[in-house]
Amino acid sequence: MKESPWLYTISAKRKLIELNFKEIWNYRDLLLLFVKRDIVTVYKQTVLGPLWYVIQPVLTSVIFTIIFNGIANIDVGENIHPFLFNLAGVTIWNYFSECFKATSDTFKQNEQIFSKVYFPRVIMSISKVISGLLKFGIQFLIFLGFYMYFSYSNASGELNFGTLLYFPVLVLVMGLLGLGFGMIISSLTTKYRDLTFLVTFGIQLLMYLSAVMYPIEIATRKLTNSFPQSAKFINPIIENNPLAEVVESFRYMFFSQGSFSNQSMMITLFISVIVFLLGLAVFNKTEKSFVDTI
Repeated sequence: MKESPWLYTISAKRKLIELNFKEIWNYRDLLLLFVKRDIVTVYKQTVLGPLWYVIQPVLTSVIFTIIFNGIANIDVGENIHPFLFNLAGVTIWNYFSECFKATSDTFKQNEQIFSKVYFPRVIMSISKVISGLLKFGIQFLIFLGFYMYFSYSNASGELNFGTLLYFPVLVLVMGLLGLGFGMIISSLTTKYRDLTFLVTFGIQLLMYLSAVMYPIEIATRKLTNSFPQSAKFINPIIENNPLAEVVESFRYMFFSQGSFSNQSMMITLFISVIVFLLGLAVFNKTEKSFVDTI
């Protein structure tokens, strides 16, 4: 009797940089289930529930406005309300932050599931990026609402329609960077648990280096005037930070102030792809033996 061929072959032998789209598509129902779980369980048994999607960026923007624009007296440009300026940076930054934090603990958080049943492990990380995209959509609508409100008092700058076509690229870059860095940290935490405690601190530090609450040009100039020695080290980090490039470009689209470059945008996209591929390679390598390590 002729043996029928195997429908699926599960093997630890695979290329480091491999993303099996066909296999992921076969497990699309599981992917959607994980996305639903991420959205429903985060604010389950909370008083305000999904309202935290709105409260968090608005409250953060208020605090930034008081500290950086009120006390530190940082100028955000003509005809732009400081609160709206900060809300723009917080909105686009939160998507990266959400993807990074959610994927940085993938192996440790799901070790019980991974050790009992097979499915493409990368699905778990991808589900975090998709659920984060829904949260970003809600917060982006909140930003548009405030943008329309401030436009009536001429405090919203001007839309730059020529660069708005790059908006999906900005979201893609933030998703790829968050996913790539998250998979790297998640893989390392299987051996070095201390990294889990450094993620929150690292994201906060990275936020200050990514121009979330200040214009790059003004901040670098003030830093040079006040702390010339420190500026020689910090300014190049800020100016060449791909996350800062995304934040600055996002504001340029809606306020027409700041800087935007097609070349810089393409370089930033290229860097995000490299980070994602590096994260995927580390993730695939760790996946083979993490159950014995964790």
